[in-house]
Amino acid sequence: MTEVCSWCLERWYPTFWTQIGLGMAEFSDLPMTRPAETLHDLYDAKYVGEYLEKYIEEFKYEGHTLRDRIYFGVSVTKVEKKDATWAVHVYCDHTKTASVFYATKLMIASGLTSTPNMPDLPNQDCFKGDILHQRSFGQSSVLASPSKNVTVLGGAKSAADMVYASVKAGKSVSWIIRSSGSGPAAFLSSEGRGPYKNSAELGFTHIMSTFTPSYYTPRNWWTRFLHRTSLGGWTKDLIWKTADKVSRTGADFDGRVNARESFKKLKPSTTVFWSNDTLGLIQHPEFWQTIAENVDVYREDILELDNHIVRLKSRVEVPTDVLLCGTGWNPSAFDFFSDAQMAELGLPHSIDQATTNDLVWSKLQTEADHQVLAQFPGLASPPDYYKKPTSLTPYRLYNSMASLNDDSIVILGYIFVPNSFRAAEVQAIWATAYLDKQIVLPSAMEMQAQIALLNAWCKRRYLNNGDGGNYLHYDLIGYTDTLLRQLGLSYHYDGWWKYLFTTRTAIDFKLPWQQYLAKTARKTV
Repeated sequence: MTEVCSWCLERWYPTFWTQIGLGMAEFSDLPMTRPAETLHDLYDAKYVGEYLEKYIEEFKYEGHTLRDRIYFGVSVTKVEKKDATWAVHVYCDHTKTASVFYATKLMIASGLTSTPNMPDLPNQDCFKGDILHQRSFGQSSVLASPSKNVTVLGGAKSAADMVYASVKAGKSVSWIIRSSGSGPAAFLSSEGRGPYKNSAELGFTHIMSTFTPSYYTPRNWWTRFLHRTSLGGWTKDLIWKTADKVSRTGADFDGRVNARESFKKLKPSTTVFWSNDTLGLIQHPEFWQTIAENVDVYREDILELDNHIVRLKSRVEVPTDVLLCGTGWNPSAFDFFSDAQMAELGLPHSIDQATTNDLVWSKLQTEADHQVLAQFPGLASPPDYYKKPTSLTPYRLYNSMASLNDDSIVILGYIFVPNSFRAAEVQAIWATAYLDKQIVLPSAMEMQAQIALLNAWCKRRYLNNGDGGNYLHYDLIGYTDTLLRQLGLSYHYDGWWKYLFTTRTAIDFKLPWQQYLAKTARKTV
């Protein structure tokens, strides 16, 4: 697969497992063969990579597979539009030649995990060890190398995975989480309850989606009860407090036997409800004990690098042969667009270059904030948290895909969700209908108001993570339902009980695809 794919085999490493179960990390037209080894229906990520390799070979359209249609080793250098035609300028790394592709419709699907967010560390030139981003970890020889001291920077799931993998490989591991950041992620046990094989399965039900104060929450008596009454709020809070307690009890930060003193520094700064520190699943039963006994944890900023040392602001020196950066991704990886294009299309751009249009958006979002708090009064009182400075505007796309100023382009896959497969499949249906003019849209003014409302809600709901307007961690079911409803499509369910409590998987979308293709076939006859 292309190197921008998080699941490609080139990024795989031992201990890298899925956080979603069987039937979720796949598409509706090709079920995945059950992996040989599973834990609570979670499995080694290499099977997802193998599935995707198979997928692009499985189907032929006009005699060509998806693999036949992919240009590998190509960088997009510029995208521009002249009259009604898009020109995509590319450079081929293999042939060292430039060329241009022309199209009347354009889908940008380069993904959120294509451009690493690498920290600019003082005195980096003096460092004698290796510095790698999480993107390169699987392809590197770190785990098999003679390098002894491994330091991991970052507090989210990718950092935790690299810490665990390095300890299991016999390395001496230090884990640095900046004090000037959101803090360490919260982690839930992967073990399920009742009919649910893992904890993710419960999260992918309609009933659980109603317990989050979501922009996509259906407005009915039940959600009004949960989010606008005292008793409903108590019920909702009990669910979330229980989830947070389960997370912290599983880690046992204060009482774990044989834990190093610094293990306590992995306590999340906020609860799992706010998801300000991000959220992950524990796929390995011995994860916490392995970390507690073997890892030195630091909650400090880095002062500088030097020789084989990471020096912290407290002047503590951390011996380091390899520095692994689990520091995430550039939130606006659109280097092929100019600043003016970014603003015009509704993509994140510098707030230091605010235009008159940006001021209009700011006013709309401020007004929308009052609507958010009227609908979800509980969001008016967030916990104390470190507020990151914001340098970019949020995404301003209708349904997180469509520009208000150009209906010949869609931006796909630029939302943070716990299951990118589910989002990708429904976005594909919606985007196809949109570009083919097979969907009735609201007025431009109404779409603008909806975007402002989404951004205002996202900022309230997810704190730092919500600044971009594209963080939908607990909202995927509502989001995909909304897209299908706009298209007049639905998936099959047998009665209200199954509708509410059945885990939503890829097979959901087999019927909507059939419905959509049947609709468009009738219109073209």
